[in-house]
Amino acid sequence: MIDKRVLTTCPYCGCGCNFYLDIISGEVIGITPATHSINKGRLCVKGWNAHEFIHNTDRLKKPLIKKDGKFVKSTWNDALNLVADRLKDIKDGYGDDSLAVLISAKCTNEENFLMMKFARAVLGANNIDNCARFCNASTVAGLTMAFGSGVMTNSIDEIASADVILVIGSNTTEAHPLVGSEIVRAIETGSKLIVVDPRITPLARFADIHLRVRSGSDAALLNGMMNVIINDGLDDKEFIKRRTEGFEKFRKTVERYTPEMVEKISGVRADDLKSAAKMYANAERGMIIYCLGITQHITGTDNVLSLANLALLTGNIGKEGTGVNPLRGQNNVQGACDMGALPDVYTGYQLVSDEKAREKFEKAWQVSLPKNDGLTVIEMINAAADGKIKGMYIVGENPVLSDPDINHVKYALEKLDLLIVQDIFLTETAELADVVLPACSYAEKNGTFTNTERRVQLVRKAIDPICGKDEWMIVCEIANRLGYKMNYESARQIMDEVSKLTPIYGGISHERLEYGGVQWPCPFKDSPGTRYLYENGFPRGKGVFHMIEYKPPDEMPDEEYPFLLTTGRVLVHYNTGTMTRRSGTLNREVPNGFVEINPADAKNIGVLNGQKVKVSTRRGNITINAMITDVVPEKTLFIPIHFSKEVTNVLTNSALDPVSKIPEFKVCAANIDRVDYVEDR
Repeated sequence: MIDKRVLTTCPYCGCGCNFYLDIISGEVIGITPATHSINKGRLCVKGWNAHEFIHNTDRLKKPLIKKDGKFVKSTWNDALNLVADRLKDIKDGYGDDSLAVLISAKCTNEENFLMMKFARAVLGANNIDNCARFCNASTVAGLTMAFGSGVMTNSIDEIASADVILVIGSNTTEAHPLVGSEIVRAIETGSKLIVVDPRITPLARFADIHLRVRSGSDAALLNGMMNVIINDGLDDKEFIKRRTEGFEKFRKTVERYTPEMVEKISGVRADDLKSAAKMYANAERGMIIYCLGITQHITGTDNVLSLANLALLTGNIGKEGTGVNPLRGQNNVQGACDMGALPDVYTGYQLVSDEKAREKFEKAWQVSLPKNDGLTVIEMINAAADGKIKGMYIVGENPVLSDPDINHVKYALEKLDLLIVQDIFLTETAELADVVLPACSYAEKNGTFTNTERRVQLVRKAIDPICGKDEWMIVCEIANRLGYKMNYESARQIMDEVSKLTPIYGGISHERLEYGGVQWPCPFKDSPGTRYLYENGFPRGKGVFHMIEYKPPDEMPDEEYPFLLTTGRVLVHYNTGTMTRRSGTLNREVPNGFVEINPADAKNIGVLNGQKVKVSTRRGNITINAMITDVVPEKTLFIPIHFSKEVTNVLTNSALDPVSKIPEFKVCAANIDRVDYVEDR
């Protein structure tokens, strides 16, 4: 007999599904889906099994301190005293900028806010970043430049209102299953679907048009579509005149990108490109949905700006069923950014370089704050390798698996004088730490997550913390030991401080969220929130067209590395697998990594399905099972990112987008050989 059911929000992707945790004798034993505006009583396979990792025997219950190369269990008091003393020593000896904080989308808004406050008010550094750097940074940069705000413009339930849906760089049904199901339902009621992806994803099989673009050529493809739209007179001239600027310079840029020229760059047939352009432009309501296949490039910001150009060109912005809609990769990646867990902004994207904003936070926190932008996560790692960053505090992140070129990451982390890791499991990153602090799962905390459509929702505590301490209290106790008072009674009180300092969250409180989620901007208590943005104008005034030229990826195939390697997710796993690989049901489905290879390429190198192969790039190599499939085109390899034995990011390229500082996870030059052939050579 179930003792109680506790309504909460899913800890996996950015959809923001709600479900009940079923409790018996203080243990979470199952999940019951909620009838919610997003999941409507449905869940994906990860959601149905989101309870399985909570009581896993690998859970950390006591702090660990490394002594003579081995971890020793510690009391909370001794561990926190050590952390505070070591942080103080580094700060006093090397200065504020010798310390850095990496926080996580797995944490609540309230926890992200406190870590942001800790970094700036206590450590005195703007060196704080979160995992959005690896998925969302290009979106924030690009859409802010185009519209004045870097977020999803419309809502998930508006997908059904779109006449044409353009999905580009998103394996939606696997990475965001409930959004994927909404797209499929829209198709069933008459919506048209265009999918742009090198792979034949499950969603691509539903598409009216599937453009198998060559990895890294998205900007050229989009310029080609806009060339067709302008030449065929399908651009929304009235909207362009009334609500945009920069059109003429933009028009001259896309003039060169004829369908025939784009075919040579992208591999997409000119006729198919024309058909897709006309289908989208002729729609009364055209919606763009995209994800990491757009952002994780050295041209990620350019790609996002190209999508903004397309929406502005056709007037598909500022009304229901349209817009430019990035799908956030994790449950609270939107919220982590909203809370200012970034090196250049406070909460609500208020710039640290803005004197008025800085003065507001200084007055609220009664401390002088640093003026200059801090380091991004990649810059932190490089600075640690160079000996400039001496200490890092990592919460809920696993950069030893998630960052590109992880051999370099390990070298950098091992060089630190102090590495503190706070997590629910002893992750691959935690194994390198000097101090490990046990954290709380989503089932053990109160707070909020903000989903991909800007919807702020409650996370409710179902069981007491397995580690014996509310997670938000940990950083407060460290701050107090360092002489800065951070005393709160509850997560509710922390959100009250957020709303006072953050205009877009001004009308949001835990009390209000008891009745359901609210989409920001919600500036006042009586504001209903905002379903879709820009109906009456853009935050920056007018929408801006940008002149985007195609730039090739940092690495292109050559004689030594003749393949393109791309990476991504599978349905049953999530990010570095810290939680899903500890779920028996999910891990049973896909227990090991694999590399997808086209049948023609497999035949050429003499490899059979399931056979071990060696995949190599300029940074390293891994041994992995081959999966022969026409899902990938010839000369393209695909490897999922979730596995600790077949670590994809040994291979990936750390080259950065110059604007957003996002690494180019989605394309690099690679080679593949049979293992027995390699060993015989």
